[in-house]
Amino acid sequence: MPAKYNIHFTKTHLSKLIERVIGGEEIIIAKAGKPVAKLSPVQPHVVKRAPGSAAGQVVIHPNFDDPLPEFDDL
Repeated sequence: MPAKYNIHFTKTHLSKLIERVIGGEEIIIAKAGKPVAKLSPVQPHVVKRAPGSAAGQVVIHPNFDDPLPEFDDL
């Protein structure tokens, strides 16, 4: 069960509560005894990249390196 603290206590001891959250604990913040917010650790979002996942989606035309045409109107 997460620990529950009122807003005044939370404001006074925020740094200590953050250290507890970093350690994996969840903390409920209450106003007039009613829960209004929760402090919980953020889970890192790791996206594993797969080589070749864009195969067939990128096309490089044979004339890619050709010089650009001359424009006299510029």
